Amino acid sequence: MSDKRRWIRTKPRGLVSQTGKIMRDSKAVPIECTVIDLSVGGACLELSRPQDVPQRFEFLHGSVRKVCNVAWRRGYRIGITFLGNAEKSVASVGLTRSSRERS
Repeated sequence: MSDKRRWIRTKPRGLVSQTGKIMRDSKAVPIECTVIDLSVGGACLELSRPQDVPQRFEFLHGSVRKVCNVAWRRGYRIGITFLGNAEKSVASVGLTRSSRERS
């Protein structure tokens, strides 16, 4: 018997092996993570050790910043959904524009 999917993705995804950063706020050190899976609507991230990841944060992947929500958590992995671009949503995560321009 084959291992059938129990759900169907609405958007295509791609497998990647790159690092990213979770930007909690302007005063906190970013959390380094590995991008396991990336799609238009979100990503699967793996942390190297247990971290306190907030429910909403900015995710930096290459030169792209996106505001995200945590969709699920399993051990060292978290699933995130992208909410929109960082310019429009920066106030919702408590970051100031000047703090984003420094990094």
